[in-house]
Amino acid sequence: MLSSILFYSLDKAIRQYRRMAQANIDRAGVVITIDQWLVLRVIQETDDLTQTEIAERVFKDQASVARIIRLLLQRGLLSAEPLPHDGRRTQLRVTPEGLRTLAAVEPVVLSNRAKALQGLSENDLNTLRFLLEQIAGNCTSAPEQANG
Repeated sequence: MLSSILFYSLDKAIRQYRRMAQANIDRAGVVITIDQWLVLRVIQETDDLTQTEIAERVFKDQASVARIIRLLLQRGLLSAEPLPHDGRRTQLRVTPEGLRTLAAVEPVVLSNRAKALQGLSENDLNTLRFLLEQIAGNCTSAPEQANG
């Protein structure tokens, strides 16, 4: 039965959270998707990343991130400034409108997290964080060599 598979339950929880979170953002009247918000936040935190680095941080493929960035630029939430030392690259910056959008989403994000984590103690959260990091580490380590 699928419900007995840990990764099925994990995926279900993530998908349910994203569905709830997006519905609450929409209900708040903020016109942004969760993926767009993630990209905007990553750029706000570190504005000298390449698209590849952004994609790695938001767990998306480069083509999706390129589309998101293009849309955020068109909507005026991001600006792109050519780098003087590398004509092939631009530096992405969150615009004042982008900052207003992030500020408008922030209380919704905090409320979403509180609802999703309701009933979990700080100890539960620390244990869950530790276990998820352990699983992630297991999946990123070098593959085991087959004997024989």
